[in-house]
Amino acid sequence: MEVIRAGVLAGLPHGFLGRRGGVSRGVVAGLNVGLGAQDEPDSVAENRRRAVEAVLPGAELVTVYQVHSPDVVRVEGPWPGERPRADAMVSDRPGLLLGIVTADCAPVLLADREAGVVGAAHAGWRGAHGGVLEQTVAAMEALGAKGERIAAAIGPAIGQPSYEVDEAFRAPFTAEDERFFAAGAPGRWQFDLEAYVAHRLRRRGVGAVEALGLDTYAAPERFFSYRRATHRAKPTYGRQFALIGLPAGRADAP
Repeated sequence: MEVIRAGVLAGLPHGFLGRRGGVSRGVVAGLNVGLGAQDEPDSVAENRRRAVEAVLPGAELVTVYQVHSPDVVRVEGPWPGERPRADAMVSDRPGLLLGIVTADCAPVLLADREAGVVGAAHAGWRGAHGGVLEQTVAAMEALGAKGERIAAAIGPAIGQPSYEVDEAFRAPFTAEDERFFAAGAPGRWQFDLEAYVAHRLRRRGVGAVEALGLDTYAAPERFFSYRRATHRAKPTYGRQFALIGLPAGRADAP
Protein backbone atom coordinates (compact mmCIF):
# COMPACT_ATOMS: atom_id res chain seq x y z
CA MET A 1 0.00 0.00 0.00
CA GLU A 2 1.23 3.47 -0.86
CA VAL A 3 0.57 6.19 1.73
CA ILE A 4 1.60 9.63 0.50
CA ARG A 5 2.34 12.15 3.23
CA ALA A 6 2.87 15.90 3.20
CA GLY A 7 5.75 17.71 4.83
CA VAL A 8 3.52 20.44 6.29
CA LEU A 9 1.57 17.76 8.18
CA ALA A 10 4.59 15.79 9.36
CA GLY A 11 4.03 14.13 12.70
CA LEU A 12 0.25 14.07 12.38
CA PRO A 13 -1.65 10.92 11.38
CA HIS A 14 -2.57 11.59 7.76
CA GLY A 15 -2.17 10.20 4.29
CA PHE A 16 -3.26 10.35 0.68
CA LEU A 17 -3.82 6.85 -0.67
CA GLY A 18 -3.96 5.78 -4.28
CA ARG A 19 -5.05 2.48 -5.78
CA ARG A 20 -2.14 0.31 -4.69
CA GLY A 21 -2.52 -2.37 -2.06
CA GLY A 22 -6.24 -3.18 -2.17
CA VAL A 23 -8.36 -6.23 -2.89
CA SER A 24 -10.82 -4.89 -5.48
CA ARG A 25 -10.78 -6.40 -8.96
CA GLY A 26 -11.80 -5.54 -12.48
CA VAL A 27 -12.22 -1.91 -13.55
CA VAL A 28 -11.69 -0.69 -9.98
CA ALA A 29 -8.81 -3.06 -9.20
CA GLY A 30 -6.77 -2.04 -6.19
CA LEU A 31 -7.62 0.04 -3.13
CA ASN A 32 -11.03 1.32 -4.19
CA VAL A 33 -12.78 2.90 -1.21
CA GLY A 34 -15.80 4.30 -3.06
CA LEU A 35 -19.20 3.01 -1.97
CA GLY A 36 -20.71 4.02 -5.31
CA ALA A 37 -18.16 2.36 -7.58
CA GLN A 38 -20.18 -0.80 -8.33
CA ASP A 39 -17.61 -2.75 -6.32
CA GLU A 40 -18.16 -5.69 -4.00
CA PRO A 41 -19.17 -4.29 -0.58
CA ASP A 42 -16.82 -6.70 1.20
CA SER A 43 -13.92 -5.51 -0.94
CA VAL A 44 -14.64 -1.85 -0.19
CA ALA A 45 -14.91 -2.62 3.53
CA GLU A 46 -11.58 -4.44 3.51
CA ASN A 47 -9.91 -1.64 1.56
CA ARG A 48 -11.21 0.92 4.04
CA ARG A 49 -10.01 -1.19 6.95
CA ARG A 50 -6.54 -1.39 5.43
CA ALA A 51 -6.46 2.35 4.82
CA VAL A 52 -7.40 3.15 8.42
CA GLU A 53 -4.79 0.76 9.80
CA ALA A 54 -2.12 2.31 7.58
CA VAL A 55 -2.80 5.85 8.83
CA LEU A 56 -4.19 5.67 12.39
CA PRO A 57 -4.60 2.10 13.65
CA GLY A 58 -7.66 1.58 15.79
CA ALA A 59 -9.29 4.88 14.78
CA GLU A 60 -12.97 5.20 13.92
CA LEU A 61 -13.45 6.27 10.30
CA VAL A 62 -15.91 9.08 9.55
CA THR A 63 -17.00 10.08 6.05
CA VAL A 64 -19.74 12.24 4.52
CA TYR A 65 -22.01 11.90 1.50
CA GLN A 66 -20.15 14.22 -0.87
CA VAL A 67 -22.24 16.42 -3.15
CA HIS A 68 -19.84 19.12 -4.52
CA SER A 69 -21.12 21.69 -2.02
CA PRO A 70 -19.48 24.31 0.24
CA ASP A 71 -20.98 22.63 3.31
CA VAL A 72 -18.86 21.60 6.30
CA VAL A 73 -19.81 19.49 9.33
CA ARG A 74 -18.24 19.24 12.78
CA VAL A 75 -17.41 15.66 13.77
CA GLU A 76 -17.63 14.57 17.38
CA GLY A 77 -18.03 10.86 16.71
CA PRO A 78 -19.31 8.36 14.16
CA TRP A 79 -22.69 9.28 12.71
CA PRO A 80 -25.58 7.49 14.47
CA GLY A 81 -27.55 7.21 11.21
CA GLU A 82 -27.15 8.34 7.62
CA ARG A 83 -24.08 10.31 6.68
CA PRO A 84 -24.72 14.04 6.30
CA ARG A 85 -24.51 15.56 2.83
CA ALA A 86 -21.45 17.78 2.92
CA ASP A 87 -17.99 18.12 1.42
CA ALA A 88 -15.78 18.86 4.40
CA MET A 89 -15.36 17.88 8.03
CA VAL A 90 -13.57 19.35 11.03
CA SER A 91 -12.87 17.83 14.41
CA ASP A 92 -10.96 18.26 17.66
CA ARG A 93 -11.69 14.73 18.89
CA PRO A 94 -8.80 12.25 19.15
CA GLY A 95 -9.27 8.74 17.82
CA LEU A 96 -11.35 9.76 14.81
CA LEU A 97 -10.13 9.59 11.22
CA LEU A 98 -11.76 11.99 8.74
CA GLY A 99 -11.98 10.50 5.25
CA ILE A 100 -12.56 12.24 1.91
CA VAL A 101 -12.93 10.26 -1.33
CA THR A 102 -11.79 11.63 -4.68
CA ALA A 103 -11.18 10.61 -8.26
CA ASP A 104 -9.80 13.84 -9.85
CA CYS A 105 -11.14 16.48 -7.43
CA ALA A 106 -8.60 17.89 -4.99
CA PRO A 107 -8.48 16.36 -1.50
CA VAL A 108 -7.31 18.88 1.09
CA LEU A 109 -6.13 17.94 4.58
CA LEU A 110 -5.71 20.67 7.20
CA ALA A 111 -4.44 20.93 10.77
CA ASP A 112 -3.67 23.40 13.52
CA ARG A 113 -1.37 21.39 15.77
CA GLU A 114 -1.43 23.89 18.63
CA ALA A 115 -5.22 23.94 18.82
CA GLY A 116 -5.57 20.22 18.19
CA VAL A 117 -7.98 20.74 15.28
CA VAL A 118 -8.00 18.94 11.93
CA GLY A 119 -10.06 19.19 8.76
CA ALA A 120 -10.59 17.40 5.47
CA ALA A 121 -12.20 18.87 2.36
CA HIS A 122 -13.33 17.61 -1.04
CA ALA A 123 -12.51 20.46 -3.42
CA GLY A 124 -13.64 19.94 -6.96
CA TRP A 125 -13.96 23.10 -9.02
CA ARG A 126 -17.58 23.60 -7.90
CA GLY A 127 -16.80 23.24 -4.23
CA ALA A 128 -13.65 25.36 -4.40
CA HIS A 129 -15.43 28.07 -6.39
CA GLY A 130 -18.38 27.91 -4.00
CA GLY A 131 -16.29 28.39 -0.87
CA VAL A 132 -15.79 24.96 0.69
CA LEU A 133 -12.20 25.78 1.64
CA GLU A 134 -13.05 29.07 3.31
CA GLN A 135 -15.92 27.39 5.15
CA THR A 136 -13.60 24.64 6.35
CA VAL A 137 -11.11 27.14 7.75
CA ALA A 138 -13.94 29.05 9.45
CA ALA A 139 -15.24 25.83 11.03
CA MET A 140 -11.75 25.02 12.29
CA GLU A 141 -11.46 28.52 13.76
CA ALA A 142 -14.76 27.96 15.57
CA LEU A 143 -13.01 25.08 17.36
CA GLY A 144 -10.06 27.25 18.39
CA ALA A 145 -7.77 27.08 15.36
CA LYS A 146 -6.11 30.18 13.90
CA GLY A 147 -5.73 30.65 10.17
CA GLU A 148 -2.07 31.57 10.31
CA ARG A 149 -1.31 28.37 12.26
CA ILE A 150 -3.20 26.08 9.90
CA ALA A 151 -1.18 23.88 7.57
CA ALA A 152 -2.93 22.50 4.48
CA ALA A 153 -1.87 19.84 2.00
CA ILE A 154 -3.43 19.35 -1.44
CA GLY A 155 -3.29 15.73 -2.50
CA PRO A 156 -3.52 13.90 -5.83
CA ALA A 157 -5.88 15.67 -8.23
CA ILE A 158 -6.25 16.10 -11.96
CA GLY A 159 -3.37 18.19 -13.30
CA GLN A 160 -3.61 21.17 -15.61
CA PRO A 161 -2.25 19.32 -18.70
CA SER A 162 -5.05 16.75 -18.24
CA TYR A 163 -7.92 19.12 -17.42
CA GLU A 164 -9.37 20.53 -20.62
CA VAL A 165 -12.45 22.73 -20.12
CA ASP A 166 -14.69 24.84 -22.34
CA GLU A 167 -15.91 28.43 -22.29
CA ALA A 168 -19.00 27.53 -20.26
CA PHE A 169 -16.77 26.13 -17.52
CA ARG A 170 -14.62 29.28 -17.53
CA ALA A 171 -17.52 31.73 -17.48
CA PRO A 172 -18.22 31.80 -13.70
CA PHE A 173 -14.62 32.66 -12.84
CA THR A 174 -13.42 36.24 -12.35
CA ALA A 175 -10.73 38.17 -14.20
CA GLU A 176 -8.46 37.53 -11.20
CA ASP A 177 -8.75 33.81 -11.95
CA GLU A 178 -7.51 34.06 -15.56
CA ARG A 179 -4.05 32.92 -14.47
CA PHE A 180 -5.44 29.47 -13.70
CA PHE A 181 -6.50 28.93 -17.33
CA ALA A 182 -3.97 28.21 -20.07
CA ALA A 183 -5.06 28.47 -23.69
CA GLY A 184 -5.59 25.11 -25.34
CA ALA A 185 -7.41 24.06 -28.50
CA PRO A 186 -9.77 26.64 -30.03
CA GLY A 187 -12.49 27.43 -27.51
CA ARG A 188 -10.78 25.27 -24.90
CA TRP A 189 -8.68 25.91 -21.82
CA GLN A 190 -6.50 23.90 -19.46
CA PHE A 191 -7.58 24.55 -15.88
CA ASP A 192 -5.11 24.38 -12.98
CA LEU A 193 -7.32 23.07 -10.17
CA GLU A 194 -4.45 22.52 -7.75
CA ALA A 195 -3.14 26.09 -8.09
CA TYR A 196 -6.67 27.48 -7.78
CA VAL A 197 -7.25 25.53 -4.56
CA ALA A 198 -3.91 26.72 -3.18
CA HIS A 199 -4.85 30.32 -4.05
CA ARG A 200 -8.16 30.08 -2.23
CA LEU A 201 -6.46 28.69 0.87
CA ARG A 202 -3.76 31.36 0.94
CA ARG A 203 -6.25 34.14 0.31
CA ARG A 204 -8.22 32.92 3.35
CA GLY A 205 -5.10 33.28 5.50
CA VAL A 206 -3.92 29.68 5.81
CA GLY A 207 -0.36 29.84 7.08
CA ALA A 208 1.25 26.98 5.14
CA VAL A 209 0.03 25.35 1.94
CA GLU A 210 1.71 22.39 0.25
CA ALA A 211 0.60 21.16 -3.17
CA LEU A 212 1.88 17.67 -3.90
CA GLY A 213 1.69 18.05 -7.69
CA LEU A 214 0.33 14.55 -8.38
CA ASP A 215 -1.88 14.20 -11.47
CA THR A 216 -4.52 11.49 -11.04
CA TYR A 217 -5.34 11.34 -14.75
CA ALA A 218 -1.74 10.82 -15.86
CA ALA A 219 -0.89 7.95 -13.48
CA PRO A 220 -3.33 5.05 -14.03
CA GLU A 221 -1.15 2.61 -12.08
CA ARG A 222 -1.23 4.85 -8.98
CA PHE A 223 -4.56 6.67 -8.95
CA PHE A 224 -8.19 6.38 -9.94
CA SER A 225 -9.52 9.09 -12.27
CA TYR A 226 -13.09 9.87 -13.22
CA ARG A 227 -12.10 11.71 -16.39
CA ARG A 228 -9.72 8.98 -17.54
CA ALA A 229 -12.39 6.34 -16.98
CA THR A 230 -14.86 8.46 -18.96
CA HIS A 231 -12.44 8.95 -21.84
CA ARG A 232 -11.83 5.21 -21.95
CA ALA A 233 -15.57 4.45 -21.84
CA LYS A 234 -15.30 2.46 -18.62
CA PRO A 235 -18.59 1.55 -16.89
CA THR A 236 -17.44 2.92 -13.51
CA TYR A 237 -14.42 4.33 -11.72
CA GLY A 238 -12.71 3.86 -8.38
CA ARG A 239 -12.15 6.37 -5.60
CA GLN A 240 -9.17 6.97 -3.36
CA PHE A 241 -8.90 8.19 0.22
CA ALA A 242 -7.44 11.25 1.91
CA LEU A 243 -7.33 10.72 5.68
CA ILE A 244 -6.41 12.80 8.72
CA GLY A 245 -6.97 12.47 12.45
CA LEU A 246 -5.68 13.13 15.94
CA PRO A 247 -4.12 10.25 17.85
CA ALA A 248 -5.97 9.00 20.90
CA GLY A 249 -4.47 9.82 24.27
CA ARG A 250 -3.41 13.42 23.53
CA ALA A 251 -2.61 15.16 26.78
CA ASP A 252 -4.46 18.29 25.64
CA ALA A 253 -7.48 16.43 24.33
CA PRO A 254 -10.84 18.02 25.21
